[in-house]
Amino acid sequence: MRRSSPSSPPASLPADLRGAIERAGYYPALVSDVVAHAVGPREVRASFVHQETTFDSDAVRRHITVLALTDASLVIVHADDHEEGGGVGAVATATSETIPLTAVRGVMVTHVVPDPSRYVPGTLGREVTLTLGWGTVSRIDLGPASCGDPTCDADHGYDGTITGDDISLRVSADADGEPIVAAALAFAHALSAVTGLPVAR
Repeated sequence: MRRSSPSSPPASLPADLRGAIERAGYYPALVSDVVAHAVGPREVRASFVHQETTFDSDAVRRHITVLALTDASLVIVHADDHEEGGGVGAVATATSETIPLTAVRGVMVTHVVPDPSRYVPGTLGREVTLTLGWGTVSRIDLGPASCGDPTCDADHGYDGTITGDDISLRVSADADGEPIVAAALAFAHALSAVTGLPVAR
């Protein structure tokens, strides 16, 4: 019986996205294939690649996140490595998720600006945190509720807020370089521009 071979991922990634994956340096061939497989035939309108290295007590671990915006969806790919037992050695795990743009609930950009009294217009700071929400993960912050009367000691229950926090990426000009910060802001701008709009069929 002839075994069918898996179809090859379409070579649909634009040159700038492939270049960013190459520069990140985390198994670029693997990451490019996973992103291309997740994107499929759709055209990538904007993208952002974030590579992060963490240090455990006995290991250095790398993690890469790729965000790709198409006309109708947000594609997210995570890849990282870990040690597998049984003499297998290093193993890379890559996960892709495709979110319809109609499901994206928010794009939040936090700017960290040192010495704001000397802020230069147009620079937007040297560190940003990009937070995207689409309802998969929510954080609930609870605290005692009050009625506004400082002398009241009655139990008013609890008050709280629910915040969507599906993915959060922090980039710094000092750690990642100014081009990475600019790329994060550009992607946030592109995604914000289409969030909440009807998707063309």
